[in-house]
Amino acid sequence: LVYAFVDDVELSCLLHDLEPSLYTVKAVLILDNDGDRLYAKYYDDTYPTVKEQKAFEKNIFNKTHRTDSEIALLEGLTVVYKSNIDLFFYVIGSSHENELMLMAVLNCLFDSLSQMLRKNVERRALLENMEGLFLAVDEIVDGGVILESDPQQVVHRVALRGDDVPLTEQTVTQVLQSAKEQIKWSLLR
Repeated sequence: LVYAFVDDVELSCLLHDLEPSLYTVKAVLILDNDGDRLYAKYYDDTYPTVKEQKAFEKNIFNKTHRTDSEIALLEGLTVVYKSNIDLFFYVIGSSHENELMLMAVLNCLFDSLSQMLRKNVERRALLENMEGLFLAVDEIVDGGVILESDPQQVVHRVALRGDDVPLTEQTVTQVLQSAKEQIKWSLLR
């Protein structure tokens, strides 16, 4: 008889007969309080058509919008979610995915948006700052791989990427804000 020592990850993979993978996130969704899509990014072909995606989103919303829990198993997927005022945030992974990892992504997204929107995380403010949302999600997850879970870093990187807008495409307010920031940083040195 031969005994081998395996760590928790290897044991989990043996039990699930799966190889470990960095591709942990299958989708990131934000729905309004009617269950309509405000933002959706799918990272695999679990739901290949828009029709299937919207049906899944309606199903997820119907199962979660009246509950106080944070985790659900639905259609063979692990769903972690959070609601705030008139928004529902969802991060979806496979059924064997670590809920804590998915929750870290969800919390990072919510906290990043909270900082970017000055704690005004609601539908109207989000719709006015969709570019920031797109950049934040891209900083947190890329192709289903978790890149960042620190909201401070995400907000900082989004601000840097937002500064890359050419001067000719900026509004007067943006130019003045940029000038104020540059003066402030030059005085602090």
